[in-house]
Amino acid sequence: MTPVIAPTIDISPFFNGRITEKQHVAKKLDQACRETGFFAITGHGVNENILQKTRKEVVNFFSLPIDEKLKVERPPEKVSRGYNRFKDRSLSYSLGKPAPPDLQEAFAFGPDEFTGKDWNKSDPSTAMMAPNRWPDKPSGFKKSIIEYDTAMRWLGERMLDIISMSLDVDREYFIDKFDHQSSVGRVIRYPAIQRSIEEGQLRAGEHTDYGTITFLRGDPVPGGTEVRTPDGKWVEVRCPEGGFVCNIGDALSRWTNGLWKSTLHRVGNPPRGTDNIDRISLVYFHSPNHDAIIECVPSCIGDGPKFEPVTFAQHYLDKVMKAAHARLNASSVDASKQKKN
Repeated sequence: MTPVIAPTIDISPFFNGRITEKQHVAKKLDQACRETGFFAITGHGVNENILQKTRKEVVNFFSLPIDEKLKVERPPEKVSRGYNRFKDRSLSYSLGKPAPPDLQEAFAFGPDEFTGKDWNKSDPSTAMMAPNRWPDKPSGFKKSIIEYDTAMRWLGERMLDIISMSLDVDREYFIDKFDHQSSVGRVIRYPAIQRSIEEGQLRAGEHTDYGTITFLRGDPVPGGTEVRTPDGKWVEVRCPEGGFVCNIGDALSRWTNGLWKSTLHRVGNPPRGTDNIDRISLVYFHSPNHDAIIECVPSCIGDGPKFEPVTFAQHYLDKVMKAAHARLNASSVDASKQKKN
């Protein structure tokens, strides 16, 4: 499989340039989102030192003994907080496709201002306000992750500026939909493949993302993100130096009435002979408030809305529960049942 670099957009002129330059960036974004829903950005403004420091702390965390990592294992309700042990979920189930467990371990976190006081374990719609589960070791892990979260939330707001112009939507439209956003960060280790794997088993099964826009910085080694092309082929996407690979999530696709594509993708296994090293990925799922209503924006209605309005929490949890439980009939209700089992 030949790696390709996604269509690359330098977004810096949008913030430094004239109106014509802003329009040029917005047009390039619109074109990429209509065609594949995948693109890369440079000129994003996120401090490279923050990304490098975060990666270092992530490597240190995953190097800890399993007993230490399990001290912050994700809650029984399977919300995206804390440590996911190796092979504990299968992303393909989120699309209704059975598959063996994914070959990865991960750590997930949300906005740290969510202290848990608004999280009702019997009410799945509040799961996105669950508190983070921070490890004591490594000592610099929490600080680095919070710096990374702050930087990526800032980048998400910048992208909303561009998205608004691309869709001919007043920027005010999105303000009350992101004022207590439920964005999730997920740092992932894909271990070197040291033993036989099951048929159809991947580092991450095929899926679409759930939120607004995903920002990915992964190690430039074999066995990375693959995008399904319209003719059914899988193409590996590589990140340009210093940039991010980005893709549109389901929420933004629904906001655009399906005009912008939330495209199937997966993380493939490296070819034999190149499978003896780990891969680390920093992934940030920029997402709206848990109670934001996802419905077609006025500029995209066309012949009429294709999707019923839905809260982001309902859409998100139904897909997450299928992946977390590796069960086709799992739903958001399982988030409350799990504690009792």
